[in-house]
Amino acid sequence: MGDRRRSKFSLCCFAPRLRPPSAFEPPPPSADLRQNGGDGERESCPSFTEFRFEQLEAATGRFSPENVVRDPGRGRLGGPSDAVYRGELEDGRSVAVKRYERGAWPDPQYFLEEAKSVGNLRSERLANLIGCCCEGDDRLLVAEFMPNETLAKHLFLWRTRPMKWAMRLRVAYYLAQALEYCSSKGKPLYLDLHAYRVLFDQDGNPRLSCFGLVKNNVDWRRYRTKLAFPPTEYLRTGTMKPTSAIYSFGTMLLDLLSGKNIPPAHALDQIRSKNFSMLIDSALEGPFSSADAIELFRLASRCLQDEARERPNAKSLVTILRSLQKEAEVPSLVLLGVKEEVCITEALLWTPLGQACSRMNLTAIHEILEMNGYKDDEGIGTELSFQMWTYQMQETLDSKTRGDTCFKAKEFAAATDCYTQFIEGGLMASPTVYARRCFSYLMNDMPREALGDAVQALVIYPDWPTALYLQAACLFSLGLEDHANLCLRDGASLEAKINRH
Repeated sequence: MGDRRRSKFSLCCFAPRLRPPSAFEPPPPSADLRQNGGDGERESCPSFTEFRFEQLEAATGRFSPENVVRDPGRGRLGGPSDAVYRGELEDGRSVAVKRYERGAWPDPQYFLEEAKSVGNLRSERLANLIGCCCEGDDRLLVAEFMPNETLAKHLFLWRTRPMKWAMRLRVAYYLAQALEYCSSKGKPLYLDLHAYRVLFDQDGNPRLSCFGLVKNNVDWRRYRTKLAFPPTEYLRTGTMKPTSAIYSFGTMLLDLLSGKNIPPAHALDQIRSKNFSMLIDSALEGPFSSADAIELFRLASRCLQDEARERPNAKSLVTILRSLQKEAEVPSLVLLGVKEEVCITEALLWTPLGQACSRMNLTAIHEILEMNGYKDDEGIGTELSFQMWTYQMQETLDSKTRGDTCFKAKEFAAATDCYTQFIEGGLMASPTVYARRCFSYLMNDMPREALGDAVQALVIYPDWPTALYLQAACLFSLGLEDHANLCLRDGASLEAKINRH
């Protein structure tokens, strides 16, 4: 949440994607659509793929320690194996790559069968498994990358404010939907369900990691669990059952209610004595329903029963939690705090350029760029050399003037040549010139060159929404809609932030 630092791998909404045009490659055709676990919604997700080891090695920078992300239950790992890496495939898709320790899967056929079985699942409530690699002694899983961190980060390690009550209810509901979906597809057994297994996607929606569905032991009836509070059947027999996931779900309800990891036995004592105030997160801000909180505590106590047969099933969890949902119309990114309470849909309504770029209305884009002129160049630092007072200066400035005349007259090929002459003169850095040449490239069906100029404009002026909107238009032209929508969100959020100040 707070203090979100930019990095070259960040997909957070305020982090612009400053990548060279060659990094944006058109994605393959959309794969089949399959029913998901989100109340009958549907989602497009790539079909399961068997990757080559060299592909994943390249995607992760040769499994660079810098690309290691949190492996659920293990924290940040710097080792070469059994870690999860952030990667980017050749088509531009971001992925999470789990590399197992050698020897974890001695039977390659079993690994492939188990990976493909989980890879058949497709749900908007899961961080779906989209591929694997089985070469020699190497065993890797490839999943969709979730850019907005883990539940543990937002719930336990927040810096500026605690997770909102409505978001906690949404996490519980979506997680129950994920478990119900897995059960309906014959995958009720989920290992190590805890706060690091819940991830947030680009829209701020919580998803359950698919890695916990893969049974990583040939003798799949017995496991080594990393749970802080394992279910009673595991303590007795070392065996995990489908109902074990319900027990772990109960511990996660306690996490959401209390904002910390607390022993289930302690919580049950408080629940039985109806001392709910001792359990509720004291950092919670704003109004919330005590009745809803009590209902959640009671549901947690049912999930935490010692006898597995006394625990509710996933379907009943969904039914109960559906009735508790608050602020259903508020986007998850707003509830999560990632967007600083800026809604992209509302923001674009009063952002003419963003709206024009989202619709690829080139006529409107041209009119706005022409109308705005060079006012946004004011305040951009420029070092002027002695050459500025020479004939060379006048010639360079004349090329910009000619470019502006051609741009206004919609003579975009000539405008491109004039602006190129001005830029190559090197006398000053003008984000507006790059923006106008970007649009001229677009009108001449040169989207990659246009994208390069939009990126350069943002380098010169990092707080310029226009550059982000133009990046979106270029990405739409290249068929990269997901990247384009991210730039639209960045631009709208930035513009809203500027207007507030």
